[in-house]
Amino acid sequence: MIAFGIVLLGAGVLLFVSAHWDEMSPAYRMTLVLALVTVFHLAGALVRLPSLSEGLHTLGTLSLGAGIQLTGQIFHLQAHWPAGIMLWAAGAAPAWLILRHWTQAAITALLIPLWLSGEWIAAMEDIGVHAGGPLVVGLFLTAVTYFTARKSPGDVPIRQALVWIGGLAIFPLGAWLWIEHRFEQPAWPFQLVGWGGAIGLPLALAFLLRGAGVVYNLAAALWAVAIYFINDNFGRDPILNYPMFALFCAGLIAWGVREHRTERINIGMAGFALTVMAFYFSAVMDKIGRSASLIGLGVLFLAGGWALERMRRRLIAQVRPEAL
Repeated sequence: MIAFGIVLLGAGVLLFVSAHWDEMSPAYRMTLVLALVTVFHLAGALVRLPSLSEGLHTLGTLSLGAGIQLTGQIFHLQAHWPAGIMLWAAGAAPAWLILRHWTQAAITALLIPLWLSGEWIAAMEDIGVHAGGPLVVGLFLTAVTYFTARKSPGDVPIRQALVWIGGLAIFPLGAWLWIEHRFEQPAWPFQLVGWGGAIGLPLALAFLLRGAGVVYNLAAALWAVAIYFINDNFGRDPILNYPMFALFCAGLIAWGVREHRTERINIGMAGFALTVMAFYFSAVMDKIGRSASLIGLGVLFLAGGWALERMRRRLIAQVRPEAL
């Protein structure tokens, strides 16, 4: 209920500000922007109920991001656009360190990759080159690092939040990695910086989160780079992508079994099913008749779904015997 109330409060303030924004002078606009950040954080500090305090502080940090962007609009500032995200992250990170709220950590975990991605995109735009591989590979490996952050049921809430962020991002970023291939490449210094950050930063974070378990993240990094160069040499949808993505899903399932994490088993199974479906639609369905293709699709759904679900239940039972 408190979380729902916080969402409604934030939505109400947003609607009020947007409805009266054009009527305000720049001075009133700036005052309102500063007041929102101050009032929400001050209310969060004064409230005694921990969950309500956490929600109000979260609104304060979200208002900070809106305030940074609106300040540029109010004064018609022409600035380096990733700098706004950097300033927002610079406000969210100290809030996390001071308050120790998982919501502040989650905001920071979202903003830092967005800021770094923005810097890379802006740098490539300045020299007229497609941002390309380092961007998608770095974001995908960051999602994998977040998704595999949990090690035990007693992990702190921030690790649980990272799992949700990574789990929601891993499929769209995987699809982007599937179709991405090289365009015109920047000079070698840019490539060294780009690929060093794309691979090194997620692995460094994985080492901080997992210690010696970073070896599995290293295997994921090698796989992602291999996929990118396969696409570069064989086109955007090479046949090798299907076994390679099936291999990643199988590895994610095995990773979940080894570390007793059911969410990795579930996501790995879902990814394997999507890979099989993509192969059927792109490589099989257009080679047979319409009726035969529909029959085959039905059989694939029924038989394949039954087999995958049976396997998933068995693997989860190994991890969590009470699931039997």
